[in-house]
Amino acid sequence: MSATEDLVVPVAAFDPLLDANGKEADGDAETGDYVHIRVQQRNGRKSLTTVQGLKQAYDYKKVLKALKKDFCCNGTVVDDPELGQVIQLQGDQRKNVQDFLLNEKLVKKNQIKIHGF
Repeated sequence: MSATEDLVVPVAAFDPLLDANGKEADGDAETGDYVHIRVQQRNGRKSLTTVQGLKQAYDYKKVLKALKKDFCCNGTVVDDPELGQVIQLQGDQRKNVQDFLLNEKLVKKNQIKIHGF
């Protein structure tokens, strides 16, 4: 018998990252509570920034209007059957959108996921 065969793993192993309720201890963010900020390459140097996962209580058109005014870019709100409402902005605005959401206190820092190259 080798050393790995003698190792007994308990069925309910202790996970130090989980709190007493069984949720991860990374703040108020749950698995479906994240705001995802992505960049998509279009053609050449053109790119598109998408923001999804904002709370439904927010008026997406007003948020979009403020984003467009602050960043001097165009954008739209797209209704996706799987993802819900998604904000699209022209250009790579990932860092700008993150700063805007934090400054306006729409989300907390641990609720933002930035994706892209």
